[in-house]
Amino acid sequence: MTDRLPTSVDAIAEEHFAAEVALSPITATHLGIPGYDDRLDDFSPAGYAAASALRQQTLARLAEAEPADDIDKVTIAAMQERLGLAEEIYAAGLEDSAVNVIASPLQSIRGVFDLMPTNTDQEWATFGRRLAAVGSALDQWAQSLAGARDRGQVAPKRQVEACAQQCADFAAEGGYFAGLRQNAAAATMSESVRDEVLAGIDAASAAYAAFGPRLTDLLGAHAPEADACGAQAYSLYSRYFLGSTVDLAETYAWGQEEVARIEAERAAIAESLRPGAGLDEVLAALDADPAYQLHGTEALQAWMQAKADEAIDALADVHFDIPGPVRTIEGCIAPTQLGGIYYTGPSDDFSRPGRMWWSVPKGDTEFTTWRELTTVYHEGVPGHHLQVAQTVYRKDLLNSWRRLAAWTSGHGEGWALYAERLMAELGFMDDPGNRLGLLDGQSLRAARVVIDIGVHCGFEAPAEVGGGAWDYDKAWRYLTAHSRMTESVLRFELDRYLGWPGQAPSYKIGERLWLDLRAESERRAGEDFDLKDFHRRALDIGSVGLDTLRAAVLGTL
Repeated sequence: MTDRLPTSVDAIAEEHFAAEVALSPITATHLGIPGYDDRLDDFSPAGYAAASALRQQTLARLAEAEPADDIDKVTIAAMQERLGLAEEIYAAGLEDSAVNVIASPLQSIRGVFDLMPTNTDQEWATFGRRLAAVGSALDQWAQSLAGARDRGQVAPKRQVEACAQQCADFAAEGGYFAGLRQNAAAATMSESVRDEVLAGIDAASAAYAAFGPRLTDLLGAHAPEADACGAQAYSLYSRYFLGSTVDLAETYAWGQEEVARIEAERAAIAESLRPGAGLDEVLAALDADPAYQLHGTEALQAWMQAKADEAIDALADVHFDIPGPVRTIEGCIAPTQLGGIYYTGPSDDFSRPGRMWWSVPKGDTEFTTWRELTTVYHEGVPGHHLQVAQTVYRKDLLNSWRRLAAWTSGHGEGWALYAERLMAELGFMDDPGNRLGLLDGQSLRAARVVIDIGVHCGFEAPAEVGGGAWDYDKAWRYLTAHSRMTESVLRFELDRYLGWPGQAPSYKIGERLWLDLRAESERRAGEDFDLKDFHRRALDIGSVGLDTLRAAVLGTL
């Protein structure tokens, strides 16, 4: 490593980061920053206003800052782009009115408990104090939602109803809090701490049980039936999730072309496996093949861990520079049953490693590796884990905001899709079944570019679903035509697209922009192009907006 002396721009970033963490204890826990684990964010109007005031203060300081080197130039550009867009979203009333099935306070309040250590009495006591704060955090969020409602900004009815159901599921017999209570009752801790923890669990469970009906009463009569957010809001969301401005009409057409290309490749592989059989018959045969089967979540967890470890061993020092602490990753089964797979980064000191989490839908006990290998590469190595953990590691180059707090979905999810494709390029997906799994995931990602942009911007639906205006039925038919995942997974996926505009397309669009960047870098370098060096330089920049990334890598900032 080459040590770099901190600059005045780094000082601005560090002070912003410290203030941001103080305002968001949930963020602190996600990043492994100690001292905040007994608290939750202030989701009241005052809490959102305080975050906005901090962004404005930092933007004003950045406008006067003088960069000392290229790293400073990237920091200024990245912070101005990220904080500026966050301010636009807040000013448009789109932050404090958000209710959706995956990324609203409802999920972040509950989800933070998954990351908290519970090995000692002190850690359990901290856990219990945060549990006791759940009811107040939900009350604060209700205040913000009521304020947004009063100014005419209410989430779609579908999202309100689904979130109310999530509340009921968390608090139900056999739900998250019941499982947590069972684990706490059996854990090793003093009786006085156990009493506090169990009381906290019961209070949090009761708060969620009550919040579902409250959410319905608060917003139900005002919630619009339409799922679309409209072209104006969507343009803002798209910029935020990509860190780049794209032509949405062109991207919508490109998404349909990608769907057609992927379908043709899937059909060709299916024909090579079973001439004359259709794709569905081939996929059913793969599902029935014992060589691809996993029985139970324990087997799934062991398999995903083994594949992540194998990838690190194969890629380190060949295609990637992987520092020692980054060579550890944990595969975990999530304590929820919402569906979906996600990654959480390591703590700042790597005492908590990066983790892949699989939230297995209730009732799902059988898994097929041909479908899931590509997801391990996406969430783990060389996907999110290398991207996030290597950036956390780069204390010699980057300030805390760049290492820990900078995140752009198009950069992060685009890299993860690029990582899947890279593993295919390197020969890790040559098995036809695994290749079909990759293409099944790619087909889903391309299809949701079409659905997400089409629904929210009001573009005409493809002819295969009848053209005309999009509705839920057309979106469902299009999605299920181009993905063979289970119905429970796809229902959650579609609800996610409808409630979180612009995020789902950022995967495939981000991959497109990453591939364009690699191609341009290779064109400029010619015979001197080195893939490992490209990966190192690009990842060392951190998860900035994609326009900032491109300028930084190509030296045009």
